[in-house]
Amino acid sequence: MKRLTGLDAAFVYAETPTMHMHVSMVAVFDPATMPGGYSFDRVRQLVAARLPLIPMFRQRLVEVPFRLHHPVLVDDPEFDLDYHFRRVAVPAPGTMRELTELAGDFVSRPLDRGKPLWEMWVVEGLEEGHIGVMAKVHHSMVDGVTGAEVLVHLMDLEPDAPAVSEATTDGEATAGERIPTDLELVTYALRSMATRPALVAKTIPATVGSLLRIVQRRRGGEGGMAAPFTAPRAPFNAALTPHRSVAVTTLSLDDIKAVKNAFGATVNDVVLALCSGALRHYLAGRGELPEESLVSVVPISVRTEGAEGANQVSAMFVSLASDLAHPAERLRAIASGTKGAKEEHHALGADTLRNWAEFATPALFARASRAYSQMRLADRHRPIHNVIISNVPGPPFPLYMAGARLVALAPLGPVMEGAGLNITVISYMDQIDVGLIACRELVPDLWDLADAFAVSMGELKKAADL
Repeated sequence: MKRLTGLDAAFVYAETPTMHMHVSMVAVFDPATMPGGYSFDRVRQLVAARLPLIPMFRQRLVEVPFRLHHPVLVDDPEFDLDYHFRRVAVPAPGTMRELTELAGDFVSRPLDRGKPLWEMWVVEGLEEGHIGVMAKVHHSMVDGVTGAEVLVHLMDLEPDAPAVSEATTDGEATAGERIPTDLELVTYALRSMATRPALVAKTIPATVGSLLRIVQRRRGGEGGMAAPFTAPRAPFNAALTPHRSVAVTTLSLDDIKAVKNAFGATVNDVVLALCSGALRHYLAGRGELPEESLVSVVPISVRTEGAEGANQVSAMFVSLASDLAHPAERLRAIASGTKGAKEEHHALGADTLRNWAEFATPALFARASRAYSQMRLADRHRPIHNVIISNVPGPPFPLYMAGARLVALAPLGPVMEGAGLNITVISYMDQIDVGLIACRELVPDLWDLADAFAVSMGELKKAADL
């Protein structure tokens, strides 16, 4: 039995019928490299054999009575791999459009809290004989780093993967735990809560000191993060529905690096400028480009050796400079803004969000989140931010799953009330894959935004004289 950290548990409390807190993935594989040809059973055997390496895939969430404290994780005594790992097919012609249409329906469905919080579907019928893999895992179980660790366990560096152990092919390699009684859960919660006063005594002065450092920076005229609630309203900034749409696009990593070198910026700066240009082109085409700059939340890893919890992340509020028409000016403004935001985030302290999350009252947090959603309060105030943009470094070498070569990988983060669009960029080999997920009703033409990334990349290359 293991208790969730406050930050991990926050993703459980925040979930509502319209805001699903799972992270997802859409991947495409070429089975031509599979020894003996494609076989669904071979892929299933691989996943079953790797389960002991991924404990979270066998653990289910157990709530503490009266939500006195954060939930605990227990090995599921009734674990059934076939519930989590399934096989489907897309209609002809099996392009990325058909795959992402299926993915939109897949990610629109919340995970069952009574079972381990993950699902993976193998998708057959794609063009060129390819297969797809769609997966979703609750955010309480993974962040960007731990999600990458899951992929490491499921993929190999060579097509001839190690032989599958017959002892584990049924997914029952370990016996499940006994579900603790209510009394045991309450006792465990009370023991854990006894340590809170010491953490409060440590966190309050540290936070006050951090805020004073930020005030001093601002008084000294130094730049910093964009302020919450200063974002203009865009079409995707409204209350959510449960429905999602998905789109993907692939661009050249060499082009990103060339623009980075031409402007003396970072890869992350160029990625933000790429997203800003695409959003600007998309919104201008609809006649809905705000005069003020869009504001993005950019998740950043604060992982340290020995720290507990699946989620060790913080976030920066960054201006996308979308009010600037010239792509070079936009990139320079973003680079300047991210530099100040990083310095201010460092002044605030990496542990601040993680520590304060420990004090969240589970019952109150969950009720507040549902009330906010049900009352559609996101429609009644200025957006906290416009969009979430994540940039995840991926491997520069090919990966294989059960011998099938990975062709493309599009991670998909959750969308939030009031910010119904999430863009995640990952590098792989010599390409970058862009995964877009949105509330379907707020962004009914998501593929138009995906297509705008090529336009934005062209603008940046031209500005860099490439």
